[in-house]
Amino acid sequence: MKTLILMLGLLFALSGCGETPAPQPAGGPETVRLALNWFPEAEHGGFYAAQVHGYFEKEGIKVEIVAGGPDAPVIQRVATGSVEFGVCNADDVLNARAQQAPVVALLAPYQINPRCIMVHAATGITQIDQLQNLTIGLSQRPAFSHYLRKKFPLTGVKIVPYPGNVTQFLMDSTFAQQAYGFSEPFVARKQGADPRVLMVSETGFNPYASVLITTEQAIAQHPKAVAAVVRACAAGWEHYLREPEPTNQQIHQLNPEMDLDILAYGVEQSRPLVVVPGQPLGTMTLERWQTLLQQMSEAELIEAGAVKAEEAFTTRFLP
Repeated sequence: MKTLILMLGLLFALSGCGETPAPQPAGGPETVRLALNWFPEAEHGGFYAAQVHGYFEKEGIKVEIVAGGPDAPVIQRVATGSVEFGVCNADDVLNARAQQAPVVALLAPYQINPRCIMVHAATGITQIDQLQNLTIGLSQRPAFSHYLRKKFPLTGVKIVPYPGNVTQFLMDSTFAQQAYGFSEPFVARKQGADPRVLMVSETGFNPYASVLITTEQAIAQHPKAVAAVVRACAAGWEHYLREPEPTNQQIHQLNPEMDLDILAYGVEQSRPLVVVPGQPLGTMTLERWQTLLQQMSEAELIEAGAVKAEEAFTTRFLP
């Protein structure tokens, strides 16, 4: 235990690329920070479950989970040592590595990406390739939005910034927007709308989601500490899918906009996206990373040859 705590402290100090480490509490385990890519929701449930059910403590770690928001700079924070670990999607990792940020994926809870385009059922649109004559709220940063614009004609489509909520969707039957399949559609339906979910993964673009990341330096210098964090997070995800209620209570307290009913719905919808029969939770394959890299190159997001897929992830720490 003492050795692990010491290694975590060294990891914190050495991964900061020259930054001054934040003060640590006197006594007890060292604190490391885990930065989320959005406000606390069901897609982060396993990480919070590791905290709620003491899996971090069992590994001798005290973890501070830092909430995110729209376009949260998770990659930058991890790469510069502002935080030791982060949560993002696989396409973010490849983008970062193309810009020489030495981040590495460690654990991929969502094997099927929950990203979708939410449209009104009255439009009659049932597939993404049918999107036309609409206004669509999309973030400019994620790779999926560039991929869709490159692959599909989107005739008569006006793209505007993603609003971060469903207000405009509720007011305008010709407005569509990006969403997570178990989040915004539930909220819109609860408020009287009739949303239809068009899963981006069905187009073939399916990055791993809610991926746990750290730096190459942390892996090289402190593999036991990194392994401890991965083990705790994996145990947290298994617990969350089995018994979500205590963790959902915590998420609701941190983000009151997430009512317990939507969080419960999120867990139910997440299970088939996370649990793949015959496959260990959180695993990743080189084939999936290579496919994603090729798609991002075709969308002109990454120059061919700029990134090696095999260097973007590791499965060595998965339990």
